[in-house]
Amino acid sequence: MKFGYTIIWVDDVIKTVEFYEKAFGLVRRNLRETDKFVWAEMETGNTTLAFSSINEAQMLFSGGFHPNDPIQPPSLIQISFIAADVATAYMRALGAGAKSLEAPKRQPWGQIIARVRDLNGVLVSLVSG
Repeated sequence: MKFGYTIIWVDDVIKTVEFYEKAFGLVRRNLRETDKFVWAEMETGNTTLAFSSINEAQMLFSGGFHPNDPIQPPSLIQISFIAADVATAYMRALGAGAKSLEAPKRQPWGQIIARVRDLNGVLVSLVSG
């Protein structure tokens, strides 16, 4: 078995894709709109980061769910991007509208990590390689 996808359900897929392009320099692989939902995938290497609309989540999870909300405390899951220069990546993300949680900081094991929340409230870490 291998890890294939991370899917984040959001209110506005197109706005989210544009944010990830601007904030993290990702490139969209595809964007598909149907009469029921919008789906997008980003180029991220071997594992796909995908976004789908809340409409799809409502169809899939009829028992309910807790949507990401930038006003509420974050869900306890994060996505991480490896950056050659964490400080520059962090400033780029903030410039695109990400909200700071933790400025770049060297960890005791030597890695530099910064944390932000995206426009949907999703936790994103920027880490050195």
